[in-house]
Amino acid sequence: MSTDFQQSRVSLGARLRELRAGLTGRYLAARLGWTQSKVSKLETRRQTATPDDLRAWALATGHPEAAAELEARLQGLESRSRSWRRQLRAGHRPVQDALTVEYERSALLRAWEGAMVVGLLQTGDHARHVFSRYAELHQSPRDVDDAVRARLRRQEILYQPGRTFEIVMWEAALHAGVCPPSVLAAQLDRLAGVIGLDTVRLGIVPFGAQVAVPPANGFWLYDERLAIVEDWHAELWLDTAEDIALYGRVWSLLRESAVYGPVAHRLIARARAALDLA
Repeated sequence: MSTDFQQSRVSLGARLRELRAGLTGRYLAARLGWTQSKVSKLETRRQTATPDDLRAWALATGHPEAAAELEARLQGLESRSRSWRRQLRAGHRPVQDALTVEYERSALLRAWEGAMVVGLLQTGDHARHVFSRYAELHQSPRDVDDAVRARLRRQEILYQPGRTFEIVMWEAALHAGVCPPSVLAAQLDRLAGVIGLDTVRLGIVPFGAQVAVPPANGFWLYDERLAIVEDWHAELWLDTAEDIALYGRVWSLLRESAVYGPVAHRLIARARAALDLA
């Protein structure tokens, strides 16, 4: 996570403490009808404030004029760290629609994924199982069918001239059992077909390959303007030149260990042959 982002979180907590000067945490909690622990967690960044929390804080501390400033600080944080808890309040479909906008704005898209097949190359059945698993994990609205349809519509961009997709995946992604073997078999067939697309260059880092950096979190790079990094609790939307350059270096280093063309095709075929389809 970027130093700028961490500093912004610290700064927001410090500003809340500054506004509370002269009031005890217990007194403020009583005025707001909160627990004292919530006041402490907001100040120490163990809980993320909502806009309503910040407006209430400004009023209760006698600084109503500070509400707009606090909300602006929060908006700056949320533009970088987008928690799944908040993003998925309305389900997965709106998240997919927001990503489609970024795809459509971009000419060169680079991806690294070590855990599963990237969404842009998933079959509908595979995507359905992935969305269902995440809905269970985050206890979010189960709009799985709408999310699948949105993801499949976005895949039309693969066939539009003028765009290039440079996708690198770890071989582990070919074996991830997030769906039944028959669904994974169809997914692997889909990957094999993607290797021939003019707009896509698909590389696979084999098991046992020497890598210059650990194959950690999945991420996408949208031209040279945005990096979106996935974690369990949130997505990071990073737009500083330093962050984008860092993820660009990570992607390039992992790409050096990838195989392409017929060799990649053999890895896909080997993964398919290993499936128990009985």
